[in-house]
Amino acid sequence: MRLDGQRESDNVDDVRDASGQGGGFGGGGGRGGLGGLIGGRLGLGGVAVALVASYFLGINPLTVLSLLNGGGPVDGGLGQGAPTEVQRPSPATAQANDPGARFVRQVLATTEDVWQTQFQAHGSQYAHPRLTLFRGSTATACGKGEAAMGPFYCPADHRIYIDLGFHDTLRDRLGAPGDFAQAYVIAHEVGHHVQNLQGTSEKLDRLRGRVSEAQYNAASVRLELQADCYAGIWAHDTQQAKGLMESGDLEEALNAASQIGDDTLQRETQGRVVPESFTHGTSAQRMRWFKRGFETGDMAQCDTFNTRQL
Repeated sequence: MRLDGQRESDNVDDVRDASGQGGGFGGGGGRGGLGGLIGGRLGLGGVAVALVASYFLGINPLTVLSLLNGGGPVDGGLGQGAPTEVQRPSPATAQANDPGARFVRQVLATTEDVWQTQFQAHGSQYAHPRLTLFRGSTATACGKGEAAMGPFYCPADHRIYIDLGFHDTLRDRLGAPGDFAQAYVIAHEVGHHVQNLQGTSEKLDRLRGRVSEAQYNAASVRLELQADCYAGIWAHDTQQAKGLMESGDLEEALNAASQIGDDTLQRETQGRVVPESFTHGTSAQRMRWFKRGFETGDMAQCDTFNTRQL
């Protein structure tokens, strides 16, 4: 991905030197930390699926753990509304210009350009999300965020949270190397911000407690596939406007989408596939919807909620 000379977003807060270490996720309504879940019906394989999946989740990652454990979604997830800020320590600046941080700021800037143009074309104004770089753990309006959750979006404060260690995990543990694969992760999380602005996330949130677990999971799959399609629109528009993609970049994104499909993750971590527990979609679905966004650049083509064939 050609990012040399590209602008960097001003909407990034680097609190890595001030971030905490360790501790369980304290998001509202959760069933305790990961240790409690591991000791319950959800085994280590299920935990691995949930945590790996949360790289691409736009809700409180404990929601996935709770659903896989057989319970309902936890509080503090997908609700739309005014951002709720949490008090943050002043970040140190020693690491502000390291390559990983600069890459994140440049990629986020490309998403700002794309979605500002897209929203203006539809007669509305795009409100930029903020992104927090942290190490280990950090406070969020959705509870305490942990590095083990991977990048995630908190709708309550309109922020994306990233521990840069996920780059190594993406490459070494998930088999998805390459800078464009990393950029795809960020674009997917921004896609959840777009859904939050549109009110789509709130509609899913209203299903809690009103439908069965399988029905809620199916709706979650549609939300995630739409975020993949929006990531494809980002790639399309960025390439059209700036020509930033290099040979092999599209393949990197599609490989990343394939590696984190529910069927692939479940097969590799627990040796079997349970379709009714899918929350993100199969590898084939994730690739298909990213490609649809990439090939069309049209938000109308990303309506995963009104199509029978995913």
